[in-house]
Amino acid sequence: MEIEKGKTAKYLKEKREVAQEVKDKQKEFLKIKKAILDALKEDALTIDQLTQKLNMAKHEVVFYLMSLVKYGFVQTGDVDDMDEYFSYKLKNNG
Repeated sequence: MEIEKGKTAKYLKEKREVAQEVKDKQKEFLKIKKAILDALKEDALTIDQLTQKLNMAKHEVVFYLMSLVKYGFVQTGDVDDMDEYFSYKLKNNG
């Protein structure tokens, strides 16, 4: 008997519908993730600089940025001249 890989996940996808709210939040996260990563392609930025560049609330930038740090997309850079703020930059994965 051959075991089909992913059979359980396939079965669950067929039986359970993903809520529209969850789909919408995933789309929003991906949109903001792309915006942050695009902003960091140019240069390392602090949270305040990202807030201004993306025109987002500071608490939202912190939430999404820390998620990107946690999952290895972004890393901390240097501390500014006054030793107050970290900059954040894209993580080199290669």
